[in-house]
This record gives sequence, C-alpha cells and structure tokens, in this order.
Amino acid sequence: MSSIYAESFLSKTSDKVSDLDHRRKINFNIGKYNAVVPKGKAQFTDLNRVRQLSKNRKWEAIEHLDLYLTQFEEQITKRGAKVFWAEDSEQALNFIGELCAEKKCKTIVKSKSMVTEEIHLNTYLESIGVESVETDLGEYIQQMDGEAPYHIVTPAMHKSKEDVAKLFAEHLGTDINLTPEQLTLVARKNLRDKYVQAEIGVTGANFILSDIGGIALTENEGNARLSAAWPKTHVVIVGLEKVLPSINDLGLFWPLLSTFGTGQQVTVYNSIITGPKQKDESDGPEEMYVILLDNGRTELLADAKSREALYCIRCGACLNACPVYKNIGGHAYETTYSGPIGSVITPHLRGMHDFSHLSFASSLCGNCTEVCPVSINLHELLLENRRASVVAGENNFSEKFAWKIWKQASLNRRLMNQGTAPIKNWVVNKMLKGWSNQRAPIIFPKKTFNELWKESHKK
Repeated sequence: MSSIYAESFLSKTSDKVSDLDHRRKINFNIGKYNAVVPKGKAQFTDLNRVRQLSKNRKWEAIEHLDLYLTQFEEQITKRGAKVFWAEDSEQALNFIGELCAEKKCKTIVKSKSMVTEEIHLNTYLESIGVESVETDLGEYIQQMDGEAPYHIVTPAMHKSKEDVAKLFAEHLGTDINLTPEQLTLVARKNLRDKYVQAEIGVTGANFILSDIGGIALTENEGNARLSAAWPKTHVVIVGLEKVLPSINDLGLFWPLLSTFGTGQQVTVYNSIITGPKQKDESDGPEEMYVILLDNGRTELLADAKSREALYCIRCGACLNACPVYKNIGGHAYETTYSGPIGSVITPHLRGMHDFSHLSFASSLCGNCTEVCPVSINLHELLLENRRASVVAGENNFSEKFAWKIWKQASLNRRLMNQGTAPIKNWVVNKMLKGWSNQRAPIIFPKKTFNELWKESHKK
C-alpha cells in the first residue's frame, strides 16, 4: 500500500475507530435497518431460490451485455429519446456541458444517483456556472454540508437528527429545535421552487429495461418523478451494468431491492420511463437523453472472475453487514462506492495501484456474501483482488521478503523449531511493521506443536 489514497485511508480509519460518537450514530442507524429487513424478507417463501434466480438473470444480462444494450437503444430511440455512449466521466460531463449551453440552462434538479457522484457532476456544473440542486432529502443534507454521500442508500446515515437541525439552522436560519418532520417540510418547500425553475432534470436509473427500451426508477420521496417530469429536458445517467433483459424481471428485482435496501416489501414510488412526452400525452419532458456510462466497467467485464461484481443492484446490504464499514464509516474509503462492493469494484474502476488497499481492508468473514440479494461472492472477489494486486506488483519489497522467509520456514521443520519464542516474536513483529498498530502483536508459544508432540510420545 504505497499510494496517497492508502496513506489517507489509514489516517482516516485511525481517527474513526476511536470516534465513539460516530460509532454510536452509525450503529444506531444500521440497527434500525437490521430491525426491519427481516420483516421485509418474510414476503419471500423461498428467499434462497429468489436470490439464485436474480443472480441467474443478472448473469444472463452481463454475459450478453452488448446485445441487451443495443436492443435498449433501438427501442427507446423509437419514441424520441437520444442515447449517448460515454467511455469515461470526461465524455459524459462534456456532453452535459454542451447540453446546458444549448438549453441556456441555469439550474438543474437531480434525484439521488450514485453514478452522478462517480463522475462528480455537481462539481463540474458549479465550474461552468450551473446550479445543481440535490432533491433527495439525504443528498440535500449532504450537499448543504459540503460532503459526499456516506452510504449508497442512506447518504446522511452518519448524522443524527440534532446534527441535521443544527445544519439547517446554520444554512437556512431555521429553529434549531425543529423536529425531523418539520425539517423535512422546510426542505420540501425550498425544493418545490427549484423544480419550477430548473431547465434540466437529471436522474439515474435503478434498472435499464432492454425489451421495452425503458428505465426503471425506485424511490420513497417522489423527487425522481418530479426531476424527470417537470423540467423540459430529462437526462438519465446510468452505468452499463444496470441492464435487465425484460420488464418482467422487475417483479423479481423491485421487491429484492426494496427489501434488502430499506426493509420494505416495495418502495413508495416505482416508475418506468420509456421516452419523452408523446403527442397524445399532456405531461413529461419535451426531450430525453440517456447517457450510458462505461468508465471502467468494460474492463471489469473483461475479467472473467471479477465480472460478477457487475451484478450489484446497489441495495447497500453488504455495507450494513460489514464489521469494517460499521467501524470506519463511508467517507474513510474516499470512493463513490464504499463497503465490500466498493472495495471490490473500485480497484477496477479507478486503478489497482491507487485502490488495491481497499481489498485488504476486510475481515473476510463472508457476511457480505451472505446478505447479498443477488448472491455475489464478495469475499472471494476481495481475495481475487488481493491476488491481482500481487500479480500487478503492488506489494513492496519488504512484504515480498517477509512472505519468502515465512514460506521457507514453513517448509522446513528444523527452521520452525529453531529459536526461542521471544526471538520469533521479535522477528515476526518487526517484519510485519503495521500489524500491531491496530492489533495485538503475534505471540509464539514457547514450544512448537511438533516439539510438544515429540515430548508427549517419547515412550
């Protein structure tokens, strides 16, 4: 771990693990999740079969990604939408910038979207003089505080209601004693005005529906519907991997996403959008653009072992289950996608050199795999990333030397039996410099098992 990101990660995690107030807030909020998810799962008579079916459908979609994306483009363009294929974030941002200039756009409203966080859309829009307003309540709070989302599903999970009340008081001049319900009404009033003003609305997409040429949105606040329908221009930014072969797959994936994401049987608002307003329709945008973003996804697709990570439906369950995430939180990762799934995909999307350390920030307990609704073998993919980082030469000389000595000693019984326990303790803990920073030092027994066996079987 030699990158500046690795050094920053170690520094931030050291701070967070000793922050008891942070741990109290995150565990309280994850506890709320843990209380309701089992109730949501009760709607499935055979949950394991459902998980396997969903994995099989995502396998079908990813293995034939080119065919399904092409079909999606053909279908949605028939109804007037325009599709733009973006190889990276720069192409996506340039396209949006040109569109803003063409529409003389001053304000954009956008619903919650991790892929827009991935390309840093808000920062870009600010740089070209366009106001970008987050309309999801959690994202609205985070934008007000100048922070990135903390969690894939719950952007402000690390904040208490007192934190939010204080933030609103500082930025909006509200009473610091307002209740969560009152704070929500304040946000709602402010955001309603923005929908009217905005020339462009931006959303992500939970799923791309290949057979009908549509996008599926699932939400609890209705802000995505307003962002898509009120402004004259609707822009969808979505990763290539979100495709599903058929609209019929939603009967499987919508309940899975809501149950594993929030514990609901189904979310409050579920929408299918298949293009801009048609001639016989009175509502909806006049124009619709869909940006299909690659940004490293095809490189992950090319890896036969790791492409399974593209099955992810962004429910956030693995984050809530991860003992590492629950101690260090989302911001320590310094990535768009945190937790186990982020540790798996980020080295592929942003470079093994800078982010290989994330795959080592895991207990490999397998709890992430256990809770994944599409049964992604996350702990195995973390191990695969570790192997890939070694093959790429990301381990340093001292690490290589230490493992070489360990291997030689392990293969030679005489070497294993030589030396006293204090000498072995000193050698190993000296070689593993970072081990005892967060852990107890390795302590060897006074005698090896081999020596004890010989003593007990002298006769």
